[in-house]
Amino acid sequence: MEQYVAAALYLPPLPLAGEGWGEGSPVNALRDIAAHWLHENIDTILIEVVQARGSVPRGEGTRMLVSLTQAAGTIGGGHLELKAIEAARTMLTTRETEPRQIDYPLGPALGQCCGGAVSLHFERLSARHVDAWPDDTPFFHLQLYGAGHVGRAIARLLTTLPVTVDWIDERENEFPSTLADDGWPAHIRRIAVDTVEAEVRDAPPNSFYLVLTHRHDLDLRIAEAILRRGDFGFLGLIGSKTKRARFVHHFEARGIARETIARMRCPIGIEGIAGKQPEVIAVAAVAQLLQAAQPASAPARLASRGTSSNRSR
Repeated sequence: MEQYVAAALYLPPLPLAGEGWGEGSPVNALRDIAAHWLHENIDTILIEVVQARGSVPRGEGTRMLVSLTQAAGTIGGGHLELKAIEAARTMLTTRETEPRQIDYPLGPALGQCCGGAVSLHFERLSARHVDAWPDDTPFFHLQLYGAGHVGRAIARLLTTLPVTVDWIDERENEFPSTLADDGWPAHIRRIAVDTVEAEVRDAPPNSFYLVLTHRHDLDLRIAEAILRRGDFGFLGLIGSKTKRARFVHHFEARGIARETIARMRCPIGIEGIAGKQPEVIAVAAVAQLLQAAQPASAPARLASRGTSSNRSR
């Protein structure tokens, strides 16, 4: 069995944005891989964490797929995953059809320092599993305003995450037509409209927003529309502390409540990451979005303020 231990990670091509908004994205990527492997008649074992006790790499409900030559998803990596892949491939080579469950104490049996224990369920993948596959919830829905250098860098990072994005700009030719050698994935929906601030009203409640267009007056109109809605989960505005002060003065003069304005993050990005290169700003900004998506971080993020400048704006 040793020849089957090393797994090739399966990475299917991401679907193009025109091939179904909300389908085939990282939100449901493993289910899509399962459906594809079934369609291609690839004999596959579905592994699922059915019980997790103590400190473990992944929680209950986590799944991965294993064929004789490929593996997709992860139950946490390390020795546990190596042994799970080995067990799954034993089932495949011996043509075992009955499901099985194996208990793994991570410390004593596998030498992992987590110290907990997991129970894994192994079963041959069937159409029944795909039909009953639980829907994954996106981390957040984002309206990303601006297709300039920073907007593109942020969008590239978001292609790999289970999120949904409306990427909005009035300049249709600013959107890159390709991502490396492939098209943009379905969960990044590009929207070119003349009155971009009007898109704010179409966002679901508790949406996230990043405002980083090519004009200050446009940033101002978009941010004001978001603040007037008031039901945003996160609002980030690119710029300096000076820009923030000017915008805050304008919003206060327009009658927007100070407590609402205080929730606006400007500059964007988590603290401690220096640099004004678009890619650096993008990493800091996406990390901040992920941080804001964690419920436990809500009080801290409302009280905190950015202190560095994203640009000399």
